[in-house]
Amino acid sequence: MSKNYFHLLESCTLCPRNCGANRLKGEKGYCRSGFLPKIALASLHFWEEPCISGQNGSGTLFFSNCTLSCVFCQNHEISQEGRGEEVSLERLAEIFLEQQERKAHNINLVTPSHFAPQIQSALVQAKKRGLVIPVVYNTNSYENLETLKLFEGLVDIYLPDVKYFDDFYAVKYSRSSSYFENAFKAVREMVRQTANPVFDQQGMILKGTIIRHLVLPGLLEDSKKLIRILYENFGSQVYFSLMNQFTPVYQCSSYPELQNSISAGDYDELVDYAVDLGIENGFIQEEGTQSKEYIPDFNLKGI
Repeated sequence: MSKNYFHLLESCTLCPRNCGANRLKGEKGYCRSGFLPKIALASLHFWEEPCISGQNGSGTLFFSNCTLSCVFCQNHEISQEGRGEEVSLERLAEIFLEQQERKAHNINLVTPSHFAPQIQSALVQAKKRGLVIPVVYNTNSYENLETLKLFEGLVDIYLPDVKYFDDFYAVKYSRSSSYFENAFKAVREMVRQTANPVFDQQGMILKGTIIRHLVLPGLLEDSKKLIRILYENFGSQVYFSLMNQFTPVYQCSSYPELQNSISAGDYDELVDYAVDLGIENGFIQEEGTQSKEYIPDFNLKGI
């Protein structure tokens, strides 16, 4: 019989908030989650990095609720407002297998941290029943190491979105303290688990860590510090994905500095800075990504 880690929910410490909610007895943590995993969409997603989406799409599962409270969250309908449906662990395992049947290149767990023990259990079930495609852990990087260690041998690809270097911005825009300190430790653990990136002959990633960074208006210097420190520590062991897709949504109207997209000049300057640092393994975005059209329709499909 496979070991589960549900006891971690008895006094929840899955994320750095360590709120201590007894989610086994129905208490809701900071993330507003109880025991059963909640999902808003299970679909083939074509807007990830090319080595993840490929021709067939990435088999994404968008989990509801979140450990952060980002004022600019494009997925606020599910992350902050809680849209979604609870599913059993048996059903979660079935969804993984259904994504594989749809010829998805991978299973893409979007914002999974607050349901880590449940997902871990469902992945074990699914793998016993024939799940063989790679598993992607797509996270906001606000992680506890003990949570990440649950997935060693189960997750093949880590996709951390590292948001801030300076804690001032993390507190202001995501209500999280010690953000970069926790994110850095998390990335180090991810790299330890995945080692150097591995791709197949079609260029699809099979194993490795891709660090995402969404450039925010006015935070160019913070972005440079973040990229520099991560590159100095992890070098070619990781890929970088620099994103220019910031779109003013949700609570941005209360923050004058966040009411515009980032300028092409700032984004180009960051890309040039990354190249000057020596970064060769990476992805950049073309213009035109700053649009609500790229926000998924969280219509509960596939659940």
